[in-house]
Amino acid sequence: MRPYLLNFLFVSFLFLTQVKGQTQENPWLFSVNSNLILLNEEGVESGINFGGPALSLSRNLFGGISLGTQYALGKVANFNESYDYSSLDGFLKVNLLNGNVLPYVIGGYGFSLFSDGSDRPGFFPSTETSRTLFGGVGISFYLSDKFAVNLQSTFRSMNENDGFDHIQNFVGLSYGFGSGDTDGDGVSDKKDKCPNVPGLKEYEGCPDTDGDSIIDKEDQCPEIPGSPEFNGCKDTDGDGIADPEDSCPEVAGTLEMSGCPDTDGDGVADPLDECVNSSGPEENNGCPWPDTDGDGVNDNEDLCKDEPGSAENNGCPELSNEIMATLNEFGARINFAANSYQIFGRKTLENLEKIKTLLSENPDGNLLIEGYASADGEENYNIELSVKRAEAVRTYLIGIGVSETRLEVQGYGEESPIGDNEQPEGRAVNRRVQFKLKRN
Repeated sequence: MRPYLLNFLFVSFLFLTQVKGQTQENPWLFSVNSNLILLNEEGVESGINFGGPALSLSRNLFGGISLGTQYALGKVANFNESYDYSSLDGFLKVNLLNGNVLPYVIGGYGFSLFSDGSDRPGFFPSTETSRTLFGGVGISFYLSDKFAVNLQSTFRSMNENDGFDHIQNFVGLSYGFGSGDTDGDGVSDKKDKCPNVPGLKEYEGCPDTDGDSIIDKEDQCPEIPGSPEFNGCKDTDGDGIADPEDSCPEVAGTLEMSGCPDTDGDGVADPLDECVNSSGPEENNGCPWPDTDGDGVNDNEDLCKDEPGSAENNGCPELSNEIMATLNEFGARINFAANSYQIFGRKTLENLEKIKTLLSENPDGNLLIEGYASADGEENYNIELSVKRAEAVRTYLIGIGVSETRLEVQGYGEESPIGDNEQPEGRAVNRRVQFKLKRN
């Protein structure tokens, strides 16, 4: 191989490593060319020899790199000698740029034949055939996606004695073909961003089913025309919330209510509000709480919502002040001996019967029985004693028919005396019970 050819190929290789090739849209490329041959040795005629055809077929591998084969015919004159010329090669081609004008470099290995009819020793398949290494450049001018005008020039170095180093020029037309179109939409798979779904060329092979200029794969509502603002969906009610995210797509609402209105402003969206025009809490389905028994205490706070009561007793009925005063008149007559919680005496028993009768006549309301003691003895002892006195009264009343659920007890010891603990008479009245309303 001649040194200048090696240098040319080396420089070309270094250049190719820095260039990004173009992937052809049509991976197969077939070319039909005229074949112009210039002999390039000392002592030969340097005229241009026309011939043809020159055929080329290549396949894009990846990027802008293609592998192919070419075959050329022609007539070559060298002074008074005339030769039938043919060549058959394999080649590697690399595109240098992207676009409609596509320069490239090409190199390869093959065979060249200059036949003058004489039989000479040579390489198979003919005694006149020479092994050939070649390299060069070319450029394609694309007229469309498939058709291009092609110009190519290569230097061919012969490795046998029978032949001439020469420059081979191609001028012709190329046709690209073979690109797959899986979905049959007329957009090649290599160009098609949706290769498995038929689409439109203006959307690079992707469909736009609803015709809203938003391709289906980017359209959240591919079958309903919409706007880019809502990713291809509609906002039917104009409330700024796309229909798929709007729980009330045909009625304007707010983002807080997931696109639904809240007519009464109670924080419950109208579709979930059983009282659209009356404000109410969510736990009561948007309705105001009722007051079933009409006692001024709403049912949600009324522990006795089916019977009137007082707000102080959470809506439950209680004994009136008059009844409580009467109960305490009776209770003031229930006294205990010092250091005792025994119930005794005819008057005490009579007063307990009167208390039972009064409670039977007024079945609503509960009582707290408070026990007290005089200042005799230790304070802690007196508290325990006062509790026992209250429990004794409770036990007796339960025994004569008062419901135990209406009675509770509490002991206060020597607190709140009503008599003088310095006098026997005062200590006697301090050993007592009192009644208070027991509220829920």
